[in-house]
Amino acid sequence: MTDRPRAAHRIADPAPMESVPPSPAQLDRRARRTIATTTDYAEAERIVDRLSDRGFPVERVAIVGHDLQVVEQVVGRMTWGRAALNGALSGALPGALVGWIFGLFSWVDPLIAALRLALYGLVIGAVLGAIAGLILYGLQRGRRDFASVPLMRPTRYEVVVDPEVADQALRLLGTGR
Repeated sequence: MTDRPRAAHRIADPAPMESVPPSPAQLDRRARRTIATTTDYAEAERIVDRLSDRGFPVERVAIVGHDLQVVEQVVGRMTWGRAALNGALSGALPGALVGWIFGLFSWVDPLIAALRLALYGLVIGAVLGAIAGLILYGLQRGRRDFASVPLMRPTRYEVVVDPEVADQALRLLGTGR
């Protein structure tokens, strides 16, 4: 054996095909140019739609959200009854689904058996879900007596395009430099 250093091998990326959009990993590595900034996502969508209507290759466009905020919207008070109801609702559907699947394996009358077992599963799932909801609410010991829905949203959006087509996009939007 010799102590010669091994040559580093690099695998070249194949040239991207025009019809295949790039993977998310490839998008992260490419430099993009901002053509518009807005605080409203619907406005960013309208900008991309305008480009699409004018024949622009929209697969070279991205909407990027910046400065994420977490907003937790409180939707009501959590009580023992509401905890039981939420648990029952979350347990009913999986219970019905499991019962229905088991009912399909009945050889004699699969439709009737599936419906009957789905109903049993719905009831049992609702009861078990309600019990679980009550237990979880009880374990919190009054530290969180409210129900909420978390929401994550950016404070601004940028419409970015590949640098090779940025001037074309700006011309189509009527904001050419």
